[in-house]
Amino acid sequence: MTQPEPAAGAVLTGINPVTEAGRMAPKNYDGVLLASFGGPEGQEDVIPFLRNVTRGRGIPDERLEEVSHHYRANGGISPINQQNRELKAAIEAELAARGIELPVLWGNRNWDPYIPQTLQDAYDAGHRKLLMVTTSAYSCYSSCRQYREDIGIALTESGLDGRLEVDKVRQYFDHPGFVEPFIEGTAAGLADVRAQLTAAGTPDAPVHILFATHSIPTRDAEAAGRSADEPREFDEGSAYVAQHLATGAAVISRVEAESGLTAPWSLVYQSRSGAPHVPWLEPDINDAIADLAGQGVKGIVIVPLGFVSDHMEVVWDLDTEALETCRNLGLAATRVPTPGTHRKFVNGLVDLISERTLANNIGDRPAVTGLGPWYDVCRPGCCANFRGEKPTIAGADTTVGTGHDAYPAASAGAAGGVGTQ
Repeated sequence: MTQPEPAAGAVLTGINPVTEAGRMAPKNYDGVLLASFGGPEGQEDVIPFLRNVTRGRGIPDERLEEVSHHYRANGGISPINQQNRELKAAIEAELAARGIELPVLWGNRNWDPYIPQTLQDAYDAGHRKLLMVTTSAYSCYSSCRQYREDIGIALTESGLDGRLEVDKVRQYFDHPGFVEPFIEGTAAGLADVRAQLTAAGTPDAPVHILFATHSIPTRDAEAAGRSADEPREFDEGSAYVAQHLATGAAVISRVEAESGLTAPWSLVYQSRSGAPHVPWLEPDINDAIADLAGQGVKGIVIVPLGFVSDHMEVVWDLDTEALETCRNLGLAATRVPTPGTHRKFVNGLVDLISERTLANNIGDRPAVTGLGPWYDVCRPGCCANFRGEKPTIAGADTTVGTGHDAYPAASAGAAGGVGTQ
């Protein structure tokens, strides 16, 4: 069963006996790696980028061109790279303000700067211990394990395994720094939609909040958070769904307590891709909007709870398609901002870094749901890759990129953390 939710406004800072077993002892890191998805930066980049995203699946360029329209419509440019430049600069500024001398490096999964080259450049510059922060907050294969594989493969293929050590911060879906911007945005979004309805002469019309996140294959969702050493059972079927629902509930609780505003809410999905016969998480946001309109709802607040920044899945799937669905149905609607470079989010990322460093260490590990704080060291086989095992970092069953043997079993617990200096 999932753990009980904290009271409204509460932030948990004590030891969670479940997740404490996956806590890594602080280290003397000499750099931070900001890892992200990457995106094209011009029309000529679109097809090569999509080839990278779909590598190994045998999808012809003709099919890739068919699905490139949202990039083509925006000049072939994804917003994500510029957003990561801005986030990198903001993290650097906050580290400097705290007197923490850690350079921030940046590497992407699917576009320049690529992760393998970033790691090679880091090693050539003298770095030996890096701490990775990803632009994905939740637990599933593509949000966590695939990044751990990206590093493991890069270290193995470059010959840097055993020479460059790379760990990662915990998934931060319920860290206050990630959640607080959504609390502010949801309250403002509710007020905005109410103002739209008032202007239309229907101030008391029903409003619904949609927490939106990326859909993933049902099989991957069921594997999210599952591992040999995970003692919890998630009522919602996976950690991925459970984390979103718990975070959404925490947002609503705080918004109602602090602003007095509230509305019914639900979790919806977007950006489905892949073969139509493969089941993915539902309902799709556009289907949900149509269903709500049929039930008499007149206002929609879209909260992109699954996303860190306003990248293409937000500006196209939400700002273009979902809001157009609302307009076509005559609904008042708004889309809440993502954390982006919000001061609280940036501060939270630096807090996550400081949890793991010997110097400037932060002992408290806050979480706003009963599911966290999540693991520093993922459990064996967590968020399985059904296409085959690959070298990974930051897992209890992996040794790549660590400079030492596999981490001790969960019984190491709070007695001194997990890992070595």
